[in-house]
Amino acid sequence: MKNIIYAVVLLLAFSSCQKQQKIGYVDNGKVINEYQQKKDLEAKYQAKDAAFQKRADSIGQAFQLEAKTFQSQVKSMSPKMQQEKYQALGQKQQTLQKQMQSEQQQIQQEFQTEIDSIIAKVKDFVKDYGKNNGYTYILGTSDAAATVMYGTEENDLTQTILDALNKEYKK
Repeated sequence: MKNIIYAVVLLLAFSSCQKQQKIGYVDNGKVINEYQQKKDLEAKYQAKDAAFQKRADSIGQAFQLEAKTFQSQVKSMSPKMQQEKYQALGQKQQTLQKQMQSEQQQIQQEFQTEIDSIIAKVKDFVKDYGKNNGYTYILGTSDAAATVMYGTEENDLTQTILDALNKEYKK
């Protein structure tokens, strides 16, 4: 009986010496989507995209006007001249399409690069937050990839981290 008591006391002493692990989790989607820097970036690129669309529409209308003008003059041209003009218009159209496509891809690549930078910044922030606040783990979850199936609200750091990120961004 005495040995059992010693074993229980020893087990309690050993378990009390174990460092308690502090674990939290964040909703990755919410943190990223509600982060003000990301919202500002999206607004910036929506404006860039709108300007691009306006310019593309303007170029398209100018090309259509040129094609219409050609259509009205086609009857007075020789067959050889018609063929040359058709080819020139076709090449111009292809060049304009390639230019517009290239510009749109460049805008998309710039946006993706900046989004990737924001995601890396958020990851670093969460890592530093965890270190500075004594967390052993901070897990991530989202609707697409639920790595945290359940967590108590007291362990949900989503709003805390989002508020801290937005506060830092406003500085």
